[in-house]
Amino acid sequence: MLKNGFVNQTKVPKMKQSKHTKPKIHAHIATKIVSDTPGRLRLRVANQHRKPEKIQPLIQALQEHSNINQVRTNISQGSITINHEGEDSWNNVMATLKDLGVIFGDIIDVHTDAAIGVSNTVIDLNQRVKQATSGQLDIRVLFPFGLGCLAIRQLIIKGLQFDVIPWYVLAWYAFDSFIKLHGTNRLETKS
Repeated sequence: MLKNGFVNQTKVPKMKQSKHTKPKIHAHIATKIVSDTPGRLRLRVANQHRKPEKIQPLIQALQEHSNINQVRTNISQGSITINHEGEDSWNNVMATLKDLGVIFGDIIDVHTDAAIGVSNTVIDLNQRVKQATSGQLDIRVLFPFGLGCLAIRQLIIKGLQFDVIPWYVLAWYAFDSFIKLHGTNRLETKS
């Protein structure tokens, strides 16, 4: 048994670094939250990011965070366990992870370079749209809205003809993509 009672536990050595330089973090480390309990967060890193040179700077930056008590890793399994100071510190830890380039979501172990490139491009475009609209709009709103506008245009120009691309198909795609991109849970409005 290794330290902390974990078999196959990988201890990531600390890198030497001056006080004024930030650790180099690789952009966009895809992860999934596996477990989230008060004071403990466990992440699973996508296969393509399970390399010491990618995870080591992330771990070092997390260990220097004031709200984090302990960070344990198992690089071969892609597991990162973060012990933090409870529910109040959760938002700070999540913000730090996002600042360090961690992307949360469902991870699929097989990604082609083309799929990763397209995903990163769409993520970047979405962030730019949010910045340009001061957070009022994003692609998840604009894409269904655009399809809805095309549906209305088809209806006005073509009427109820069922040739080429019928208006109801575009209307369905607008509705369906809106639901899929926003989920079916009720959203709370800001008061």
